[in-house]
Amino acid sequence: MLQAKGDVNVEDSQKIAILKKIITFPSVNGNETEVADFIKNLFKKIPTAKCTKVNYSPNRDNLVVTLGDKGPLLGFSGHMDVVDPGKEADWQTPPFQPVIKGSRLYGRGASDMKSGLAALVVAMLELAEEDVSFAGRIRLLASIGEETGEYGAAQLVKKGYADNLAGLLVAEPTDDMREIVYTARGVIDYRVVSNGKAAHSAAPQDGINAIDNLFSFYKLAKQRLAELTAADPVLGKVTHSITKIKGGEQVNSIPSYAELMGNIRTIPQYPNHIFFQALQKVVSELNERPGYDLSISYSFPEEAIAGDPQSEIIQVAQRIYQKHWPHPAIISGGLGANDASELLQAQGNFNFLEIGPGSDTSHQSNEYVEIETYLKATAFYKDFAVAFLAQQQRSL
Repeated sequence: MLQAKGDVNVEDSQKIAILKKIITFPSVNGNETEVADFIKNLFKKIPTAKCTKVNYSPNRDNLVVTLGDKGPLLGFSGHMDVVDPGKEADWQTPPFQPVIKGSRLYGRGASDMKSGLAALVVAMLELAEEDVSFAGRIRLLASIGEETGEYGAAQLVKKGYADNLAGLLVAEPTDDMREIVYTARGVIDYRVVSNGKAAHSAAPQDGINAIDNLFSFYKLAKQRLAELTAADPVLGKVTHSITKIKGGEQVNSIPSYAELMGNIRTIPQYPNHIFFQALQKVVSELNERPGYDLSISYSFPEEAIAGDPQSEIIQVAQRIYQKHWPHPAIISGGLGANDASELLQAQGNFNFLEIGPGSDTSHQSNEYVEIETYLKATAFYKDFAVAFLAQQQRSL
């Protein structure tokens, strides 16, 4: 990749080209295999790299790339999927045709999180091509499906690829790399179905209104979860939002079916089972009433991550950070869930940190990353990997 060593402009253009290419793949909750194949191909001339595709479903492959064959194992985490770009008319440029304007690179995934993924890839390529010595192994865990449930990371955990890590770095965007995140909220997505009985709207007494019954759940669930008032000093309070609702057949019929979806962002003070119990109790209480037929299901719930701001991995990151920036990083928490929630369930006892390039435009139209931050991320990840593994080796 770096044929012109010493020519910084050429090297930087190659790093930017890798990011631009990854953005061109429309991996919207699917088609991640194209991204995986591209990354795998970048490592084909690296004899020390071991690449493994882990199939999830058609056109959806996780990718595991490992450098080194012995010693402590550092995990690098990045996901290959992106959210839907929405209305293309809201974009100043086509979302999957990356464009550079001034100091920024625009495109879907430029912030969340193909810039972080590309920076990890470039860092590993440079470590291998420059024959940098590091005391252990580095493993890229490039996952599918992070945006819709972290099920790619869950599959990698189940197959043992994250077992016994010495530490985990997640390259999600952290405010243009101003922050190092050590704790993060969890997430619970749930779906409630209400079954009723159809009837003519002129004779509503002959039916059971599924929407009315669903609204009863809505009101009671919001009330019960609002009673969880504890606040985390970094992550704040639990949030609970009803985000999707549908039901009914036509305007002059009593609806026989309705459903809603809710989203809860949790904190370490409240394990997920507390929410499961509270919501199931609401459903059970309502189903005791005449005419109610409610059921609830969950989609890939993730526990909140407590983390440790004094952990060794955070200390190493802060030390390396100040080699690349003139100020210390802000040690903070992440309000969104990420693959760390799944990867930390692997065998072994290890800590994580989250730091990555990207702006506050994640999931928005005209998403972008600052090019300078992306390039600095590649250098930070290289130095961090070498320093962290050396620290781990000294601790053995």
